[in-house]
Amino acid sequence: MIRQRHLTLACSVVGAAVVALDGTVLTLAQPALQRDLDADFGQVQWTSTGYLVAVASLLVFAGRLGDRYGHRRIFALGTLGFAAASAGIALAPGIGWVIALRVLQGVCGALLQPATLGMLRAAYPADRLAMPIALRTSAIGLAAAAGPLVGGALVSAYGWRSVFALTVLPAFAIGLLALAPTASAEPLFPAASPARAERGRPTAAETRASLDLPGAFLLAVTLACLVHVLVAAPETGATAGNALALATALVAGAVLVRHERRAAHPLLPPALLRSRPVAAGLGALLAASAALFGSLFVATYFLQDVRGLDPLTGAVWTLPLAVLMVLGAPAAALAQRRFGPRRTTVAGALLLSVGVLLLSRLDERATAVTTGGCFVLLGAGFSTVMVTATAVVVKRAAAADAGVAGGLQQTAMNTGPALGVAMATLLMTLDPSAAFVPAMGTTFLALAAVAALGAAAALGLPAGTAAPREAERPPSAPLPR
Repeated sequence: MIRQRHLTLACSVVGAAVVALDGTVLTLAQPALQRDLDADFGQVQWTSTGYLVAVASLLVFAGRLGDRYGHRRIFALGTLGFAAASAGIALAPGIGWVIALRVLQGVCGALLQPATLGMLRAAYPADRLAMPIALRTSAIGLAAAAGPLVGGALVSAYGWRSVFALTVLPAFAIGLLALAPTASAEPLFPAASPARAERGRPTAAETRASLDLPGAFLLAVTLACLVHVLVAAPETGATAGNALALATALVAGAVLVRHERRAAHPLLPPALLRSRPVAAGLGALLAASAALFGSLFVATYFLQDVRGLDPLTGAVWTLPLAVLMVLGAPAAALAQRRFGPRRTTVAGALLLSVGVLLLSRLDERATAVTTGGCFVLLGAGFSTVMVTATAVVVKRAAAADAGVAGGLQQTAMNTGPALGVAMATLLMTLDPSAAFVPAMGTTFLALAAVAALGAAAALGLPAGTAAPREAERPPSAPLPR
């Protein structure tokens, strides 16, 4: 059992790190990719947007697939597909191939990300989940720190294709490991319950009902259109296309709510959505990720355009953020055990808010020390919120809904950054005549308020340190097999 848990943890950690590493190295590869493939800026932008739209729209449905067919199988499918798509991009002859394969990479990323949490939920008791989740968070922080450095070195020495080849072997190896019989406490082919065994194999209609394909489609349309608007609006403004996408998201969302209330086996289990701790955890994650990534977006321009740093030096100045994410995640797990999720998450969100507030005080005279101190607070605060709120969301879900819970957590973590960057872009460009530093100060103040909203949301988390017993978790509708 211990060996299985360690292998499960390895799969979860490496899978999450591969996705994080791929995202951080892409930005450094895009200029060289554009020159080599003779692409325009809009096409290169779609190598990011296509991935983000695909992954954000499918995360919850991918989690449901893991609940239905087994998280190990879905994780293996996602990681092996991710490896194949990465290899294809490294060999792509043109920008069209790169965009298409990036969308495929997003689909595979959506499959594997909820499964990294679902496998942990199946392997560890609820009261021991915090530390595995903390180690997963540390791996993401380490990948975020290494990505710019490794990516910059690879692009300089071997060209942009090398950054996509970087993740092929790790993803392929971990996908094969997930298929090994001893890799997880969760069976590769989940056994049916006696009651379900008596009913025999499910019909095609029962399988479709258990997956709630209409709900999955409506949710995908809603999130895809919303994320597209958040990404595109800061660049293109209030265009007819963006207005149509926003209207489509609102209509599809309204139809989704109506459908989920009437579905026999809804994609979004009502008991899970009605859980106050789950809603509070998702709210805290959304606010914290929006505040962090919006701040990083503005800080990058500040370091390069105002302080005059080159990209590599700017990345070095932000390293305290990644270091504190790596070190702070295990500390957050220990703090949660001692002080409870509510106080720990509130403290983390307030640390994040204070760090953003201090960024608003920077000007042309900022040094590496003063800037690094701000990023220390950002890293410590964000890692605390991420570890504690994620643990609550996953713990409070019934085991049968662990994949959907993981999908919701990942949706918040993917939508929050898009929201934060869109908000930062809007605020920075409200007054075209304003100087950069004053506009930056106003933007950071607004983002600090967003982080404070995360602290307010965290007040809905449990105060005690005890994990909920299985019987206390809200039951979900049984899924026919």
